[in-house]
Amino acid sequence: MTAATANPHVEAAQRGLARVWIEFESALVQVPVIARMLAGKMRLEDYQRLLVNLRQQVVEGSRWISRAASNLSVRHEELQSLFVRHAPAEHRDYRLLEQNYVATGGALEKIRTARKNIGSEALSAFMYQAASRPDPLGLLGAMFVIEGLGERLAAGWAEAIQSQLQLPDEALTFLSYHGANDGDHLDMFDQALVLAVTDAETAEEVVRHAKIVARLYRLQLEELDNV
Repeated sequence: MTAATANPHVEAAQRGLARVWIEFESALVQVPVIARMLAGKMRLEDYQRLLVNLRQQVVEGSRWISRAASNLSVRHEELQSLFVRHAPAEHRDYRLLEQNYVATGGALEKIRTARKNIGSEALSAFMYQAASRPDPLGLLGAMFVIEGLGERLAAGWAEAIQSQLQLPDEALTFLSYHGANDGDHLDMFDQALVLAVTDAETAEEVVRHAKIVARLYRLQLEELDNV
């Protein structure tokens, strides 16, 4: 996040989001698939399961961002433009997951036809429900968590997985791309936060959405293949 601004409501949101992130990252290391990776014990089947399970939720990303943009009123026109510009970047992500899965020896049809696990169902349902509200400013909290994963963790995960499984670069482009580019996405998030958070209620909603999405994202990783 950027340095503290003159807006006390933005500062409050930033402090709340920082607390959410610390709790989220601490809890992630206890999720079995992540714990195995961090312990140097990841198997190829673990990585393939991760790709398959992530794809079913990631494919929805650009759709809920577009829905959120369509529900922003004219007074949030500048924020709406940021959302609209961001949606195409998310649209390519699921394709990277498919390509990575095939590069590990998986069948394209399998990753394309797999069902969402119960954590992904909960996460997607919440995202669409929140994006369908009038002026869904709280969704910036969701973006903070998801983009934070890319900027802060994806590159390290890619290195660990490649080291343990000896995979070619083309099997890791989803994580590598986010590790390299989500810093720019978080810069855009900072701009959006300043535009959106003009009162205490909005600051609270942003932090609340971040808490919910952090928990549901972790649930998605805990429930791999549980459909």
